[in-house]
Amino acid sequence: MTSTRVRRDVTLRDAADEFRRHPTPWMIGGVLVAATAARIAVGDWQWTDALVPVVALVAFPFVEWVIHVSILHWRPRRVLGVTADSLLARKHREHHADPRDVPLVFIPWQTLVWLLPTLVAIAVFAFGRLGLGLTFLVTVATLGMVYEWTHFLVHSDYKPRSRSYRAVWRNHRHHHFKNEHYWFTVTTSGTADRVLGTCPDPADVPTSPTARSLHATS
Repeated sequence: MTSTRVRRDVTLRDAADEFRRHPTPWMIGGVLVAATAARIAVGDWQWTDALVPVVALVAFPFVEWVIHVSILHWRPRRVLGVTADSLLARKHREHHADPRDVPLVFIPWQTLVWLLPTLVAIAVFAFGRLGLGLTFLVTVATLGMVYEWTHFLVHSDYKPRSRSYRAVWRNHRHHHFKNEHYWFTVTTSGTADRVLGTCPDPADVPTSPTARSLHATS
């Protein structure tokens, strides 16, 4: 059911109070705190540790784009007689149907239950040294928190004030309320979308009748 919640004036503090009431920020934040403590304890700082966040920051908008397009906007289909339709895709369709339903804004906690341990395992076993793996884990957890906070804030009643945040806010709201086939990045605007051809002038794009009902026949 579509939310009929009335918009209200919201400060950043109000938004942060609401943000803290949901489980996934705590799950990601717990990994971030533990990984940071472990990284400091291990030491062994090398120049490659500085390279990890640089590469991650460059890659992250493109990772967001690929996940949004190929996983979140996955169209259910039959494969060997079984319907292939992930929890992430189902929840994302619900999110498009009601962008103001706050719990649907967050990454499903059921996904984090397996994703976070997988990232920990990658950090411990997939790198040549533990320190570098922990640097990777701290970076990924930080980007996860940034993603959750930005996505939540865009869908909250908080009004954009800074120019950079207004651009991010506008970009994502075009995706939800103008046309779901464009503007796939969440934490940035005009980055991966511009490179990959999904950042048109909104004035040149027709308003989609299926932005609130993904994959429905228009």
